[in-house]
Amino acid sequence: MGGGYTSLFAPEPGQYVVSCEGIHVFYPGAESPALKDVTFHLKAGQTLALLGHNGAGKSTLLKVLAAQLQPRAGSVTLWGHPPGKFPHKVAYLEQRASLRWSFPITLRELVTTGTYVHLGWLRNPGKEQLRAVDEAIARLGLTDFARRNICDLSGGQQQRALLARALVHDADLLLLDEPFTAVDQETQQILLRILNGLKNQGKTLVISTHDLEAFTELNPVCLHLRQGQICNEDCHTHSNFLTPT
Repeated sequence: MGGGYTSLFAPEPGQYVVSCEGIHVFYPGAESPALKDVTFHLKAGQTLALLGHNGAGKSTLLKVLAAQLQPRAGSVTLWGHPPGKFPHKVAYLEQRASLRWSFPITLRELVTTGTYVHLGWLRNPGKEQLRAVDEAIARLGLTDFARRNICDLSGGQQQRALLARALVHDADLLLLDEPFTAVDQETQQILLRILNGLKNQGKTLVISTHDLEAFTELNPVCLHLRQGQICNEDCHTHSNFLTPT
């Protein structure tokens, strides 16, 4: 196996950020699994690109890691514990198209929601949290749009706002579902710069995508899903595709 990549499939002694062992996931009423016998292990600081077409199971796997779905069989742990144990350590960015952008809040208010996981119930963000919000907005080049309603933002601005919210969350594991879909070149370059910075900070990234080329500079390890299963076809042509041993 070339490229100096660490296997996702052959665990060594020690704790992993993400560990999935033979998970099967079904949606209610479905006869066939959305994920079938998926096994992989991810260490701290790695970037994982989840590859596959629509319906391959990429979003389903992210929802499992985000504690929104439970496997019917197999096991999944984050830092050795079930997903949801440490919500402050995990930030999940859903596909932009799945969110309700007609909700009447401003960009700054949206980004501020990223602080709530650290505050608990009935506590408002203080000066320190609001300073972090404004810094995240500035890093994403959105300062001029901070008071604009989210429904009036472009697609690229909405995607940047979601990443700004994740920066405020200050998670150790970031789950991003198709972050480059339908965004302009400027937004793509800004997102890549931010993701590179997060990787350099030792953050662990799991990113679903149709297009591996968009992420090559992040030097990701890759997992290819097809119809809910890990797919090995043509992996030999890419040194960063990891196949089970």
